Amino acid sequence: MSTVALVSGASRGIGAAIARSLAQRAHHVIVNYYRNADAAKQVVADIEAAGGTAQAEQADVCDDASVTALVDRVRAAHGRVDVLVCNANTVPPPFEPLASLPWDAFVGKVVGELAGSYHLTQRVLPIMRERRAGRIIYISSTVADKVGTIAAHSTAKAALNTFSRHVAADAGQYGVTVNTLALGAVDTDATADILDDDRRASLARRSVHGRVLEPADIGAAVALLADDGFGSVTGQVIRLDAGFDVLNQQPAPS
Repeated sequence: MSTVALVSGASRGIGAAIARSLAQRAHHVIVNYYRNADAAKQVVADIEAAGGTAQAEQADVCDDASVTALVDRVRAAHGRVDVLVCNANTVPPPFEPLASLPWDAFVGKVVGELAGSYHLTQRVLPIMRERRAGRIIYISSTVADKVGTIAAHSTAKAALNTFSRHVAADAGQYGVTVNTLALGAVDTDATADILDDDRRASLARRSVHGRVLEPADIGAAVALLADDGFGSVTGQVIRLDAGFDVLNQQPAPS
């Protein structure tokens, strides 16, 4: 029986790349989407054309009832969830100085970020505990360590990082590993307004690899963390930023 991987927010961009990468490694992939059914079906079609298996499943991951129904459907059909990737971008971040940032916008981002991972984790983890095996991978961001006009975004990602470590501590005794990928700049349609040509070139010059990340980079990293060979790696927040942080820790020329 194929292992089963559930990827939230998998109808486009990073999530779609993760779904394709896991399918290439013989996981049956649950392509979760919220609104864009056609895009999710296209991801499934791409996976099947490449020889893999997948299915599209709608759910609002911020809603407990919707997540419960999703996980119940997957369990009824397959009896297992071996890999959970919490990737969905549930609430767009408000980019605004803290002094003028409305409380509702701030708390909405933080709560939305955590809800999208909390409900999925709470419903999937018991399945993994029963099987005494599983991989949970959260998609976070390096903005957790940055300051500026991103207070809500940074706080939300930092909270997710801490949450993931609590899950790792709870799940370890059941053979479940839990890790987080903190991403640097990724070139997707979702970042097109932020990563214009000048910004992309500037970031590339300050990267070990001379480029910003592509969705396929994240897909490959998730597939490694989902592999049985990485069972000793857990509770980690792993930077994936094309070496941006390494170069920026170098002392300035005197």
